[in-house]
Amino acid sequence: MKLDVAAVRSGYPALADGYAYLDGAAGTQVPATVIEAISRAQLGGLGNSGGAFPASRRADEITADCRTAVAALTGGEPDGVILGPNMTTLTYRLAATLAQQWRPGDEVVVSRLDHDANVRPWIQAAERAGAVVRWAEIDPVTGELPAEQYADLVSDRTRLVAVTAASNLIGTRPDVPAVTAAAHAVGALSYVDGVHATPHLPVDVRALGADFYATSAYKWSGPHIGAVVADPALLDTLRPDKLVPSPDYVPDRFELGTLPFASLAGVTAAVDHLASLAGPDAPGGLRDRVLASMTAVQDYEEELFAVLVAGLDSMAHVTTYGRAAARTPTACFTVSGYSPDQVAAFLADRKINVWDGHNYAWELAGALGIRQSGTAIRAGLVHYNDASDVDRLLLAVAELG
Repeated sequence: MKLDVAAVRSGYPALADGYAYLDGAAGTQVPATVIEAISRAQLGGLGNSGGAFPASRRADEITADCRTAVAALTGGEPDGVILGPNMTTLTYRLAATLAQQWRPGDEVVVSRLDHDANVRPWIQAAERAGAVVRWAEIDPVTGELPAEQYADLVSDRTRLVAVTAASNLIGTRPDVPAVTAAAHAVGALSYVDGVHATPHLPVDVRALGADFYATSAYKWSGPHIGAVVADPALLDTLRPDKLVPSPDYVPDRFELGTLPFASLAGVTAAVDHLASLAGPDAPGGLRDRVLASMTAVQDYEEELFAVLVAGLDSMAHVTTYGRAAARTPTACFTVSGYSPDQVAAFLADRKINVWDGHNYAWELAGALGIRQSGTAIRAGLVHYNDASDVDRLLLAVAELG
């Protein structure tokens, strides 16, 4: 199937303001169906979880529906979906929990490709436990993260390997199954940051070999909610710090405080939105429709991204970063004679939204040698962008030459 982009765009109220929203890598706009789902949840009355009255039961149903939706999106199990405010908070929480089992001399492997939210929590937890941190390095020319290096990085002391499914700065999609296989070969766990990958391609946590898979709904047209997907049996072996009277069953024991129930209704609606991209007559259940839709999204975005990359590469005053064979539609570039913040301001004046800076890819920006100079411009495509967005960006960047 092919994506009907005009129909998709018509469902996003924010896109009517005349801007080219090429900032999706930092957070997407929200379709009307998600806005309406959040509003309905609030209008219908909500109570805290576990009560005997209807408003409480609605909150419990919303939570269960949200777990089911995230599981359908990722290929996980509803009982293994941990919900929280964002990926960073959840990763810190899980790092502290897993580190309870680490001992001095144990090892943790992180990568230079990752967003800092899948680096710093592990480094800090390792420091407290006396564990050793080992680094997987990138190829600074291509932006690839060679999977072969993991054979030398892991050992029988390795407890966890953290790796991204896609770089949020240059789009590189490493060979995650090979990395997680190296981890599992020595009995280590794998923690995969899927925040930047999930909006762009079909996800199957089992095929990735991810013991933990983190994602954020606001990157795929939902509200600001994070989730970590894991095997419920694995979660049952972990004992996070929690309040004594709070639930002790999985996955609730990992969720501190009361969940934002109306936002959870928005997460479910966002997954339904993604599933609807396959068209009203797409066969199968929610998981089948999600896979069909995200395959169409990936095909469409790759075609549009090829135009963007070719246009940027044709300009002598533009330097692009990252040339991995497998990438999400994320362009990272600098413009000769201008700082990244100057370029971003110039584009904003022309109603083009992009980001400048390191975008929290702290180690990667350093490895590429661009951190000290303001880093770069990042323009990211998502499924509601179209050819006019790309044309506007290319024309504006060409003006700077």
